Amino acid sequence: MQTLIELYDERPLENVLGVEVFQPRRVVYICPPKVVRDRALQRRLREYFAHRGKTVELEFVKADVYRAESIVKTLRSVAARCPDCAVDITGGTDAVLYAAGMLGAELPIPAFTYSRRKNRFYEIHNAAFAADRPCQVIYSVEDCFRMAGGQMRQGRVDNSVLARYEADIPPFFRVYLQYRRDWVRLVSYIQRISGAEGENPPLAVRGAYRVKGERGSTLEAPAEGLQALARIGFLQELELDPASGVAFRFRDQQLRVWLRDVGSVLELWVYKACRDSGLFDDVRLSAVVDWEQSGKSAAVSNELDVMCTRGVTPVFISCKTGEVKTEALNELAILRDRFGGGIARAAIVTAERGGTPMRNRAAELNIRVIDLEDLSQTRLARQIRKLMKD
Repeated sequence: MQTLIELYDERPLENVLGVEVFQPRRVVYICPPKVVRDRALQRRLREYFAHRGKTVELEFVKADVYRAESIVKTLRSVAARCPDCAVDITGGTDAVLYAAGMLGAELPIPAFTYSRRKNRFYEIHNAAFAADRPCQVIYSVEDCFRMAGGQMRQGRVDNSVLARYEADIPPFFRVYLQYRRDWVRLVSYIQRISGAEGENPPLAVRGAYRVKGERGSTLEAPAEGLQALARIGFLQELELDPASGVAFRFRDQQLRVWLRDVGSVLELWVYKACRDSGLFDDVRLSAVVDWEQSGKSAAVSNELDVMCTRGVTPVFISCKTGEVKTEALNELAILRDRFGGGIARAAIVTAERGGTPMRNRAAELNIRVIDLEDLSQTRLARQIRKLMKD
């Protein structure tokens, strides 16, 4: 088989996996007219294969994907000029699949499909090379974005530094759990006393014991929380005095960033749990996807708090220290479907006790809920394993 006929699908995995496994010299995509006209989409698909190190010629052929007669005519034409072809019937509309079946009855063209549940290819007709063949492809988080036409950008965290902080994450999370109800106030106070962000901001901090809060309120130094952060070494040289004020020194710039962000501690905890599980080939914290590979600051983009891959399966995880709203569930489902297709998994992690309405909506969207009761090390690991077995 030198030519692979792919039935173009909105789910990105269906368009590329057969190419990855069987490595044809040419791929002919049977597409609706809008895809044939979309040069940017075609360019990004070529760039994806180049990114994956695949040298393959791509051709996009128009067909009315809702009329079997049109599709059969197109398939006959491709088969006539590419006698060494095979058809991957994993993707496409029902009409396309029906047409492929009609062509198979007419011509001895090999046909095969992929089972997402079994992660195997299966022979449909005259395709012994695909019979019960396991899929051993491994994707990174970046691969998942690229195959869907997106691009991964640097998020709030440089993942290359995280290994240096692995031992810091458990004590950080224990402090968070101890002061969870006061966490927003603690972080807000640190934000106000430490000044604005900038390039290499000072680590040494000195300020008033009482500072201005939201809407003209007064924010008093949360002494116990600051002392707890000092005990684990995140804050150094801590001084607390209602009369003379507060002074301390951040241990380093990265901890300064995390202590000024309410959600970082939960994201770090989930990231570490995913890494420690040993289930995943790639785990990323703060993965930002540019939907159109534009690279522009105004481009449509979204951030995944934690994203993982296991083989060809992507996992999308959103972390919320507060109440989970319907909008957050909807956004997570959209990202999962756009960049993962039918094979992807999604979970929402909340530091609250998830209520019934939220859980019902999450169940409708096939999103696993991991709440406060699940955040111990052993229970979180168990929930992650369940997520991958569903």
